[in-house]
Amino acid sequence: MSVKAFELVPAVERDLLMGDKARINIECIECCGKHLYVGTNDCFVHHFLLDEVTSQKGRLTYSAQKLLHKYLGLKKPVAELRAASALERLIVLCDGIVFLVDMVTLETVPSAAGGGAKIKGVTAFCMNENPLNGDPFCVEIGVISSKRRTVQIYIVYEDRVQMVKEVTTPEQPCAVSLDGYFLCLALTTQYMILNYSTGASQDLFPYNSEERRPIVKRIGREEFLLAAPGGLGMFANAEGVSQRAPVNWSESVIGAAVCFPYVVALDEGFITIHSMLDQQLKQTLSFRDGHILQDFEGKVVLASTKAVYILVPLPLERQIQDLLASHRVEEALTLTEGAQRNIPKDKYQILHKRILQQAGFIQFGQLQFLEAKEHFRKGQLDVRELISLYPLLLPTSSSFTRCHPPLHEFADLNHLAQGDQEKVLRCKRFLITYLGEIRSTEGANGCREDVDTALLKLYAEQDHESLLDLLASDNACLLADSAPWLEKYHKYFALGLLYRYNGQDSAALQLWIRVVDGDLQDSTRSDLYEYIVDFLSFCSSLDLVWKYADWALRKDPAIGVQIFTKRPAVKDQTGHPNPDDVITYLGKHSQALLFYLEHLVLEKRIQKEKFHTHLAVLYLERVLSLLSQSPKDEDQVTRAREKLQALLRESSLCRVHLLLGKLENSDQLLLERATLHGKLEEHDKALHILVHQLKDFPSAEAYCIWASSSRDSAYRQRLFHLLLGVYLNEDLPGAAQFPGGGGGELEMAAVDLLNRHGEVFDAVRVLGMLPEGWSLQLLRPFLGRAVRASMHESRTSQLAVGLARSENLQLLHDRLKERKNPVFVSEKKGCHLCHNTFSKPDVVCLPGGVPVHTHCVAQRVKDSPTKRQLTNSSNHT
Repeated sequence: MSVKAFELVPAVERDLLMGDKARINIECIECCGKHLYVGTNDCFVHHFLLDEVTSQKGRLTYSAQKLLHKYLGLKKPVAELRAASALERLIVLCDGIVFLVDMVTLETVPSAAGGGAKIKGVTAFCMNENPLNGDPFCVEIGVISSKRRTVQIYIVYEDRVQMVKEVTTPEQPCAVSLDGYFLCLALTTQYMILNYSTGASQDLFPYNSEERRPIVKRIGREEFLLAAPGGLGMFANAEGVSQRAPVNWSESVIGAAVCFPYVVALDEGFITIHSMLDQQLKQTLSFRDGHILQDFEGKVVLASTKAVYILVPLPLERQIQDLLASHRVEEALTLTEGAQRNIPKDKYQILHKRILQQAGFIQFGQLQFLEAKEHFRKGQLDVRELISLYPLLLPTSSSFTRCHPPLHEFADLNHLAQGDQEKVLRCKRFLITYLGEIRSTEGANGCREDVDTALLKLYAEQDHESLLDLLASDNACLLADSAPWLEKYHKYFALGLLYRYNGQDSAALQLWIRVVDGDLQDSTRSDLYEYIVDFLSFCSSLDLVWKYADWALRKDPAIGVQIFTKRPAVKDQTGHPNPDDVITYLGKHSQALLFYLEHLVLEKRIQKEKFHTHLAVLYLERVLSLLSQSPKDEDQVTRAREKLQALLRESSLCRVHLLLGKLENSDQLLLERATLHGKLEEHDKALHILVHQLKDFPSAEAYCIWASSSRDSAYRQRLFHLLLGVYLNEDLPGAAQFPGGGGGELEMAAVDLLNRHGEVFDAVRVLGMLPEGWSLQLLRPFLGRAVRASMHESRTSQLAVGLARSENLQLLHDRLKERKNPVFVSEKKGCHLCHNTFSKPDVVCLPGGVPVHTHCVAQRVKDSPTKRQLTNSSNHT
C-alpha cells in the first residue's frame, strides 16, 4: 500500500548547468555537505553550492549557486567522482585514469616528488567507508583493473596514492564495493564476497552481466545491496547470508540507494520506494531520462542527463500519521519501530508510545478490542483518555483534560457508534474488562479514583455481577459521584456498601431498612434482612446496635436475636454489650429473650445462677402457658417439657426452692417436681412421685442413674436399694392399691430392676429384703450374676494375695543374699530411680546391689500393681 515517503525536488536546473549547450550530458555526481560536483561528458567538472530553503508551508526546496567549472583536459567523459573531504580532494575517474583534483580550485593535483598521484587502467573504483587505516588524512579505495582479473587496494593521500594490496578474482570484476577487509564483487557471471585479508571467499548467486547492469551497494557495516535475477533486490552480509527479505523491484533497475527504512531504486521511467521492514512497495514517482541514483550522507540525489534532483524524505512522524489517518496500523507501527535507530532514545520512546496509543484508538473504533488493549498497555495510555469517551463516567471533580494534539478523532462514544446501540454496548463491555484488569496495576497510578468510579458506574448501568465485589474490596470510588448513579439504577444495597466503606454505617443501615420495609425496590439480595442482622452482630458501635436492634427483633425475634448471640468473641470486650444490659433490653421481646438466655446457658455455658434460673422460669412459664390452652397442642407441650426437664437435670445453678414453689400446685408436672427433689437430695420424695404417683418405673430407674451419675458406686448402690425398698414396701403413703392384693405391679417392677441392674446391688442385703414367698425362678438372672460377681472378686483377691507373698519372698531372698556385701554410696553416684546424687548415707539396696533413695523405693512400692490391688480388694480377700 502506498505512502508518501519522499518528494522529488529540483536541485540544479538545466540552464544553470549547461546554458544553451544541448550536447552536454551529466555523467556522474558527488555531494559533500552543501557542495555538489557534477561531471559531464565534455570532461568538465562543475561545482555548485546548495542551500536548503523551507517555505512557509514547511516544504523543503534547494537554491543552487554555481561556484566554478573546470575542464580536465582529457577529452573524455568524467566517469566517477568521489570526495575526500579530509584531504580537500576529489578522486576522479576519467579515460581509465584515477587522479586527484582540488575540491576548491578544481585544479589537478601534481604528483609529489618520488611518488605518483595517478592510477591508470581503471574501469571502476569505490571508497572504503569502513577504513582499517587509522590515519584520518588518507582514504582507502578499491580499484578494478581493466587488463587483469584483479582488484587493487590503494591508500590515497593529499598528493599521492599508494597500493597496499592486490587481490586476484576468478573472473573479471564489473563492479565493486568495499567495507573493511570485505570486497563485494560483481563478476562476469556471479556475485561474491571476498576477504582480502584472509583470502576467504563466498559465492552469492549467479547473474548475467551482459543482460543487465550489476548493482553493488554498501548500505551499512558489512552489509550490501545487490541486483539479483528476477527483479529482486537482495541483501547480503559479510558472511554471505541474507538477514533481510528481498525487495521486488523491476528487471531494468539502473541504480539503488538506501535511506533507512527505505530502498530507493531507479529504472528507465520511475523511482520505486520499498520498505526494508516489510518489503512492500510504498511509493512510485515518475522520472524520465534518469540514469544516476546515489546517496550521500543520508541525502538521495538523482540525475537525468540534463538536471540534478534531490529526493527529500518526509518527516517520519508525518509518514506515520498519514498511515494512521488511513487506518494502516500495522504499517505505522512497523515504520515506527524500524526507525528506532535513527531517532534519539528519549524522543523515540515518546513517539513510540504516542503511536501505540493512536493505533489502539483506531482499532478500538474498529471494535478490535484485543489489539486495542495490547496497544494501550504497551503505549502506557492514561486510561482517562479512554474513559473520557464515555459520557458522564469521569467524576465531576476530575481535573483530566484530553491530550493535545488529540489521539483520536472521536468526540465521544455516541459519535463513534453513530447510533448503533450494539456497538455502544460492546464498547462498554470492553471498558469494563479493561478497567478491571488495570485498576490494580501501575496503569491506574494517580487516577485510581477516576478508574474505580467509572467502573462502578458501568457495573451499575450494566447490572454487572462484579459491582458488589468492587465495593466489598479496597476501592477508591467517589461517594459524591457514585451515589446518584447507584440510586438511578436502584442499586441501594450497593450504595449501602459504599456508605459503609466510607464510614457511614448509619446511612447504610437506614437505606437497607427502607429496602426491607418495601419503601425502596432492590432485588440484589433476597436475604437483606439477615444481612442487616449479621452486620449488626459484627458492628463495633453499640449505639448503632441499640438503635436498630429493636427493628430487627420486631421483624423476626428468632433471627433478630442473632445480633447478640452471634457477636464474635474477642479478648477486648470493647464494643460487646453486657449480658445484663441485653437481658434488660430484651424484656419487651419475650421470645428473643428466651433465645438469648438459651445462648448464654446452653451454648456459652455461662455459670451464673440468675441466667440459669431465669431460663428455667421462662421454660416453666412456657409449659404452663401451653398446658392452659384449650385445646392443647401435645407436640408443643412435649417439646417444651423436654427442654425444661433437660435444663433441670443438667443445671446445678437453678434456684430449686423457687422453682418448686412455682410447681407446687401443678399436678401435671410431677416429673419436673421429682427432678427438683433430686437436686435437694430428697430422693425418697422423688422416687415416691415417680413410683406411686406417676407409676413410671422406667423413669424411676433413669432417675437413679441420673442422680448418681457423678457419684461413687456406693452412692448409686444406695439409690437403687432405696428404689427397691419403695417397690417392696407397699405401706408407704400414697402407694397404689391394686386388685388382688394391690402389689403385683410393684413386685414385677422390683424383679425387673434386680434382673437389669443386678451388678449394682449388694446381693446379701437384697436377699434379706425379699419376701420369703418369692420364687427363685423369678430371680434367676439376678442370682446367677451375683454368684459370678462374688466368685470373681474372691478369686481376684486370692491372686493378689499370692502375688504379694511371692514378691515378699523374693525380696527376703535378695535381702539375705546382699546382706553381707558392701554397698558403695558417694556424692558422685546417682540413684537408679530418680537419677539424682546421694546427699545422705541412708539408702535402700535393690536386687543386684543397686542403691536408691529411701523415698524413691517407698514411692515405687506405693505405685506397684500389687499394692493397688491389695488396697482395692474386697472383704472376701
